[in-house]
Amino acid sequence: MLAGVGVICFAASYGVALALEVTRLFFRSGVRGAVMVGFAGAGLLAHAIYLFNRAVAAAGPPLSSQRDWCFSAALVVVVVYLFLLWFHPRTAFGLLLLPSALALIAVGVWLADPAPIAREPAGRVWAAVHGAALGGGAVAVVFGFITGAMYLAQVRRLKQRRTAFERLKLPSLEWLQQANVRATVAATMLLALGVAAGWLLNVIRQGGPLPWTDPLIVATMAMLGWLLAALALAGSGKRLTAGRRVAFATIISFLFLVVVVAALVSGLSEHGVHRAPAENRANELLEGPGGAAAGARR
Repeated sequence: MLAGVGVICFAASYGVALALEVTRLFFRSGVRGAVMVGFAGAGLLAHAIYLFNRAVAAAGPPLSSQRDWCFSAALVVVVVYLFLLWFHPRTAFGLLLLPSALALIAVGVWLADPAPIAREPAGRVWAAVHGAALGGGAVAVVFGFITGAMYLAQVRRLKQRRTAFERLKLPSLEWLQQANVRATVAATMLLALGVAAGWLLNVIRQGGPLPWTDPLIVATMAMLGWLLAALALAGSGKRLTAGRRVAFATIISFLFLVVVVAALVSGLSEHGVHRAPAENRANELLEGPGGAAAGARR
Protein backbone atom coordinates (compact mmCIF):
# COMPACT_ATOMS: atom_id res chain seq x y z
CA MET A 1 0.00 0.00 0.00
CA LEU A 2 2.71 2.47 0.97
CA ALA A 3 4.78 1.48 -2.06
CA GLY A 4 1.95 2.69 -4.31
CA VAL A 5 2.19 6.32 -3.18
CA GLY A 6 2.89 8.49 -6.23
CA VAL A 7 3.43 12.13 -7.08
CA ILE A 8 -0.23 12.61 -7.95
CA CYS A 9 -1.22 11.72 -4.36
CA PHE A 10 0.52 14.63 -2.64
CA ALA A 11 0.34 17.04 -5.58
CA ALA A 12 -3.45 16.69 -5.67
CA SER A 13 -3.66 17.25 -1.90
CA TYR A 14 -1.61 20.44 -2.20
CA GLY A 15 -3.79 21.54 -5.12
CA VAL A 16 -6.95 21.18 -3.01
CA ALA A 17 -5.32 23.11 -0.16
CA LEU A 18 -4.37 25.87 -2.62
CA ALA A 19 -7.93 26.03 -3.97
CA LEU A 20 -9.18 26.46 -0.41
CA GLU A 21 -6.63 29.21 0.15
CA VAL A 22 -7.99 31.02 -2.91
CA THR A 23 -11.52 30.93 -1.46
CA ARG A 24 -10.27 33.22 1.35
CA LEU A 25 -10.57 36.03 -1.20
CA PHE A 26 -14.33 35.51 -1.58
CA PHE A 27 -15.88 34.34 1.67
CA ARG A 28 -15.21 33.41 5.28
CA SER A 29 -15.55 29.93 6.74
CA GLY A 30 -15.13 28.46 10.20
CA VAL A 31 -14.08 25.00 9.06
CA ARG A 32 -11.87 25.92 6.11
CA GLY A 33 -8.70 26.13 8.19
CA ALA A 34 -9.11 22.61 9.57
CA VAL A 35 -9.81 21.24 6.08
CA MET A 36 -6.70 22.96 4.70
CA VAL A 37 -4.57 21.50 7.48
CA GLY A 38 -6.07 18.08 6.77
CA PHE A 39 -5.34 18.13 3.03
CA ALA A 40 -1.89 19.69 3.37
CA GLY A 41 -0.99 17.32 6.21
CA ALA A 42 -2.16 14.27 4.25
CA GLY A 43 -0.18 15.47 1.25
CA LEU A 44 2.90 15.99 3.41
CA LEU A 45 2.63 12.45 4.78
CA ALA A 46 2.28 10.99 1.28
CA HIS A 47 5.16 13.21 0.13
CA ALA A 48 7.45 11.94 2.90
CA ILE A 49 6.51 8.31 2.18
CA TYR A 50 7.23 8.84 -1.52
CA LEU A 51 10.69 10.26 -0.80
CA PHE A 52 11.43 7.46 1.66
CA ASN A 53 10.48 4.84 -0.94
CA ARG A 54 12.72 6.53 -3.51
CA ALA A 55 15.60 6.61 -1.05
CA VAL A 56 15.23 2.91 -0.23
CA ALA A 57 14.83 1.82 -3.87
CA ALA A 58 17.57 4.08 -5.31
CA ALA A 59 20.11 2.32 -7.50
CA GLY A 60 22.77 4.87 -6.57
CA PRO A 61 23.16 7.31 -3.66
CA PRO A 62 19.66 7.98 -2.24
CA LEU A 63 17.93 11.30 -2.92
CA SER A 64 20.89 12.63 -4.92
CA SER A 65 19.24 13.36 -8.26
CA GLN A 66 17.95 16.75 -9.41
CA ARG A 67 14.40 15.35 -9.25
CA ASP A 68 14.85 14.22 -5.65
CA TRP A 69 16.22 17.61 -4.63
CA CYS A 70 13.23 19.39 -6.19
CA PHE A 71 10.84 17.10 -4.33
CA SER A 72 12.79 17.53 -1.08
CA ALA A 73 12.71 21.33 -1.42
CA ALA A 74 8.95 21.18 -2.04
CA LEU A 75 8.56 19.13 1.15
CA VAL A 76 10.39 21.80 3.17
CA VAL A 77 8.15 24.52 1.69
CA VAL A 78 5.02 22.61 2.73
CA VAL A 79 6.38 22.11 6.25
CA VAL A 80 6.89 25.88 6.52
CA TYR A 81 3.37 26.44 5.18
CA LEU A 82 1.80 24.12 7.76
CA PHE A 83 3.70 25.83 10.56
CA LEU A 84 2.54 29.27 9.44
CA LEU A 85 -1.02 28.03 8.92
CA TRP A 86 -1.08 26.61 12.44
CA PHE A 87 0.28 29.65 14.24
CA HIS A 88 -1.08 32.36 11.89
CA PRO A 89 -4.35 30.92 10.55
CA ARG A 90 -5.73 34.27 9.37
CA THR A 91 -2.81 35.06 7.05
CA ALA A 92 -2.97 33.54 3.56
CA PHE A 93 0.65 32.39 3.30
CA GLY A 94 -0.51 29.47 1.18
CA LEU A 95 -1.23 31.73 -1.79
CA LEU A 96 2.54 32.05 -2.22
CA LEU A 97 3.97 28.92 -0.60
CA LEU A 98 1.71 26.26 -2.12
CA PRO A 99 2.25 27.43 -5.73
CA SER A 100 6.00 27.38 -5.00
CA ALA A 101 5.78 23.79 -3.77
CA LEU A 102 3.70 22.73 -6.78
CA ALA A 103 6.14 24.48 -9.13
CA LEU A 104 9.06 22.58 -7.59
CA ILE A 105 7.15 19.32 -7.99
CA ALA A 106 6.40 20.17 -11.64
CA VAL A 107 10.06 20.96 -12.32
CA GLY A 108 11.04 17.68 -10.67
CA VAL A 109 8.59 15.68 -12.80
CA TRP A 110 9.13 17.27 -16.22
CA LEU A 111 12.48 19.07 -16.23
CA ALA A 112 14.87 17.69 -13.59
CA ASP A 113 17.24 14.82 -14.28
CA PRO A 114 16.05 11.66 -12.44
CA ALA A 115 19.49 9.98 -12.55
CA PRO A 116 21.40 9.98 -9.22
CA ILE A 117 24.80 11.63 -9.22
CA ALA A 118 28.00 9.82 -8.30
CA ARG A 119 28.53 8.63 -4.76
CA GLU A 120 31.38 10.95 -3.84
CA PRO A 121 29.75 14.25 -4.97
CA ALA A 122 26.46 13.15 -3.38
CA GLY A 123 28.26 12.48 -0.11
CA ARG A 124 29.84 15.93 -0.16
CA VAL A 125 26.48 17.61 -0.80
CA TRP A 126 24.65 15.78 1.97
CA ALA A 127 27.60 16.24 4.34
CA ALA A 128 27.38 20.01 3.77
CA VAL A 129 23.62 19.97 4.36
CA HIS A 130 24.08 17.80 7.45
CA GLY A 131 26.71 20.04 9.01
CA ALA A 132 25.00 23.33 8.16
CA ALA A 133 21.58 22.18 9.40
CA LEU A 134 22.92 20.81 12.69
CA GLY A 135 25.03 23.92 13.23
CA GLY A 136 22.04 26.18 12.59
CA GLY A 137 19.92 24.02 14.87
CA ALA A 138 22.49 24.36 17.65
CA VAL A 139 22.45 28.16 17.29
CA ALA A 140 18.64 28.15 17.46
CA VAL A 141 18.75 25.99 20.61
CA VAL A 142 21.16 28.43 22.27
CA PHE A 143 18.94 31.38 21.30
CA GLY A 144 15.90 29.53 22.65
CA PHE A 145 17.75 28.90 25.91
CA ILE A 146 18.56 32.61 26.25
CA THR A 147 15.01 33.78 25.52
CA GLY A 148 13.57 31.05 27.77
CA ALA A 149 15.76 32.09 30.69
CA MET A 150 14.87 35.74 30.13
CA TYR A 151 11.17 34.84 29.98
CA LEU A 152 11.29 33.01 33.31
CA ALA A 153 13.30 35.85 34.89
CA GLN A 154 10.77 38.41 33.66
CA VAL A 155 7.84 36.36 34.98
CA ARG A 156 9.47 36.04 38.38
CA ARG A 157 10.32 39.75 38.55
CA LEU A 158 6.80 40.82 37.63
CA LYS A 159 5.21 38.31 40.00
CA GLN A 160 7.31 39.32 43.01
CA ARG A 161 7.45 43.01 42.03
CA ARG A 162 11.13 43.22 42.76
CA THR A 163 12.77 46.61 42.61
CA ALA A 164 16.27 45.19 42.25
CA PHE A 165 17.88 45.39 38.84
CA GLU A 166 15.27 47.89 37.71
CA ARG A 167 17.80 49.39 35.33
CA LEU A 168 18.14 45.99 33.63
CA LYS A 169 15.48 46.22 30.95
CA LEU A 170 14.07 42.99 29.57
CA PRO A 171 11.78 42.55 26.57
CA SER A 172 8.07 42.06 27.16
CA LEU A 173 6.71 38.62 27.98
CA GLU A 174 4.85 38.52 24.67
CA TRP A 175 7.99 39.22 22.66
CA LEU A 176 10.04 36.70 24.64
CA GLN A 177 7.39 34.02 24.23
CA GLN A 178 7.16 34.57 20.47
CA ALA A 179 10.94 34.55 20.11
CA ASN A 180 11.16 31.42 22.23
CA VAL A 181 8.59 29.55 20.15
CA ARG A 182 10.15 30.65 16.87
CA ALA A 183 13.59 29.56 18.04
CA THR A 184 12.12 26.19 19.02
CA VAL A 185 10.48 25.81 15.61
CA ALA A 186 13.70 26.77 13.80
CA ALA A 187 15.76 24.37 15.93
CA THR A 188 13.30 21.52 15.33
CA MET A 189 13.19 22.02 11.56
CA LEU A 190 16.95 22.38 11.23
CA LEU A 191 17.68 19.38 13.43
CA ALA A 192 15.14 17.29 11.53
CA LEU A 193 16.82 18.30 8.27
CA GLY A 194 20.24 17.54 9.74
CA VAL A 195 19.12 14.12 10.97
CA ALA A 196 17.59 13.27 7.56
CA ALA A 197 20.75 14.39 5.76
CA GLY A 198 22.83 12.42 8.25
CA TRP A 199 20.78 9.29 7.58
CA LEU A 200 21.35 9.69 3.83
CA LEU A 201 25.04 10.34 4.41
CA ASN A 202 25.18 7.22 6.56
CA VAL A 203 23.77 5.18 3.68
CA ILE A 204 26.23 6.69 1.20
CA ARG A 205 29.31 6.18 3.39
CA GLN A 206 31.78 3.78 1.82
CA GLY A 207 33.38 3.01 5.15
CA GLY A 208 30.21 1.46 6.51
CA PRO A 209 27.36 3.15 8.38
CA LEU A 210 27.68 4.43 11.92
CA PRO A 211 25.70 2.40 14.47
CA TRP A 212 22.44 3.95 15.68
CA THR A 213 23.71 3.39 19.23
CA ASP A 214 26.48 5.95 18.71
CA PRO A 215 26.29 8.40 21.67
CA LEU A 216 26.14 11.46 19.42
CA ILE A 217 23.30 10.02 17.35
CA VAL A 218 21.35 8.97 20.45
CA ALA A 219 21.75 12.40 22.08
CA THR A 220 20.78 14.24 18.88
CA MET A 221 17.67 12.11 18.39
CA ALA A 222 16.69 12.64 22.03
CA MET A 223 17.08 16.41 21.63
CA LEU A 224 14.95 16.36 18.47
CA GLY A 225 12.23 14.40 20.25
CA TRP A 226 12.28 16.82 23.15
CA LEU A 227 11.97 19.80 20.80
CA LEU A 228 8.95 18.20 19.14
CA ALA A 229 7.41 17.80 22.59
CA ALA A 230 8.17 21.48 23.31
CA LEU A 231 6.28 22.48 20.16
CA ALA A 232 3.32 20.41 21.30
CA LEU A 233 3.41 22.27 24.62
CA ALA A 234 3.42 25.59 22.77
CA GLY A 235 -0.01 24.86 21.34
CA SER A 236 -1.61 23.51 24.52
CA GLY A 237 -2.97 25.14 27.66
CA LYS A 238 -3.33 28.81 28.47
CA ARG A 239 -0.99 31.26 26.84
CA LEU A 240 1.02 32.15 29.95
CA THR A 241 1.21 28.54 31.12
CA ALA A 242 2.30 27.40 27.67
CA GLY A 243 4.96 30.12 27.62
CA ARG A 244 6.45 28.84 30.87
CA ARG A 245 6.37 25.26 29.64
CA VAL A 246 8.15 26.11 26.42
CA ALA A 247 10.71 28.20 28.32
CA PHE A 248 11.52 25.27 30.61
CA ALA A 249 11.58 22.92 27.60
CA THR A 250 14.11 25.09 25.74
CA ILE A 251 16.35 25.21 28.80
CA ILE A 252 16.30 21.40 28.93
CA SER A 253 16.98 21.34 25.18
CA PHE A 254 20.12 23.33 25.87
CA LEU A 255 21.20 20.63 28.33
CA PHE A 256 20.72 18.07 25.56
CA LEU A 257 22.94 20.24 23.36
CA VAL A 258 25.63 20.20 26.05
CA VAL A 259 25.47 16.39 26.06
CA VAL A 260 25.74 16.32 22.25
CA VAL A 261 28.80 18.58 22.28
CA ALA A 262 30.36 16.52 25.08
CA ALA A 263 29.86 13.32 23.07
CA LEU A 264 31.45 14.98 20.06
CA VAL A 265 34.56 16.37 21.77
CA SER A 266 35.14 13.49 24.19
CA GLY A 267 35.98 10.97 21.49
CA LEU A 268 33.22 8.58 22.58
CA SER A 269 31.47 9.01 19.22
CA GLU A 270 32.71 7.78 15.85
CA HIS A 271 30.96 10.74 14.21
CA GLY A 272 33.28 12.73 12.00
CA VAL A 273 36.03 10.08 12.18
CA HIS A 274 37.31 8.96 8.79
CA ARG A 275 36.55 5.34 8.16
CA ALA A 276 38.16 3.48 5.29
CA PRO A 277 35.97 1.37 2.99
CA ALA A 278 35.23 -2.13 4.22
CA GLU A 279 37.41 -3.82 1.60
CA ASN A 280 40.38 -1.61 2.56
CA ARG A 281 39.96 -2.44 6.23
CA ALA A 282 39.84 -6.15 5.39
CA ASN A 283 43.06 -5.87 3.38
CA GLU A 284 44.76 -4.03 6.22
CA LEU A 285 43.78 -6.77 8.65
CA LEU A 286 45.15 -9.46 6.31
CA GLU A 287 48.36 -7.66 5.41
CA GLY A 288 49.13 -6.20 8.81
CA PRO A 289 50.77 -2.83 9.48
CA GLY A 290 53.83 -3.66 7.43
CA GLY A 291 51.86 -4.85 4.44
CA ALA A 292 49.66 -1.78 4.51
CA ALA A 293 52.69 0.47 4.67
CA ALA A 294 54.35 -1.40 1.83
CA GLY A 295 51.18 -1.11 -0.23
CA ALA A 296 51.11 2.60 0.42
CA ARG A 297 54.76 2.94 -0.72
CA ARG A 298 53.98 1.02 -3.88
